[in-house]
Amino acid sequence: MFMAAAPDRRSEPGDEIAEEDIVERIFEAVVEQRLPPGTKLSESALCRAFGVGRMRIRRSLLLLASREVVELHSNRGAFVASPDAAQAREVFEARILIEPNVARLAAERASPADIEALAAHLSREELAHASDNRHEAIRLSGQFHVALARIAANGVMERMIKELVTRTSLIIGIFSAPGIANCRDDDHGLILRALRARDGAGAAGLMADHLRHIQSNLDLTRGSPRSVDLVEIFSTP
Repeated sequence: MFMAAAPDRRSEPGDEIAEEDIVERIFEAVVEQRLPPGTKLSESALCRAFGVGRMRIRRSLLLLASREVVELHSNRGAFVASPDAAQAREVFEARILIEPNVARLAAERASPADIEALAAHLSREELAHASDNRHEAIRLSGQFHVALARIAANGVMERMIKELVTRTSLIIGIFSAPGIANCRDDDHGLILRALRARDGAGAAGLMADHLRHIQSNLDLTRGSPRSVDLVEIFSTP
């Protein structure tokens, strides 16, 4: 895990967006697969997109690199991280070891308010799937897993899952087959049902099956990042 330094909020001439907001917007674009793995993060393009100075962009990229979302290469610049097939397997091995236990703890510790908040989240996720809003569905799917860790009341696991969800989004961006969703529509609903029933063992088993299904839809022999327009992605709030 990483421990990033607190972002520098000191203003620079003409700056209108805080450094941590730049980090969060790039992070979200990666998680939502709007920034494919391997994308070059041009400092000049990011400066234009966010309307800030080069030093603020460089500090933001350093923070993202500390989270392993961005890779910094001497004399080449910054790129969205691009995990290989071996790293993809490692991520899923880690998730399958950790997340079934998170689901079990969540089933044991969830309050009625937690259950209802998760149900509301699932409704938004189902709506995104039904309306073919892929970016929103990806974002909400990842948040579902993080929400379970929060309900499990384990801050260490929650931080680990946030990192693993981000890495999984990169992996899916590289290795998923065209037209394949990262989550089956009913998997999260079944896990929620197990939480309602306080069925820790059932929730754990469903989570393990869910993660194995996601992994089974990956083709670890493929992967060619597409080009994107950074100014177009980030100029619109």
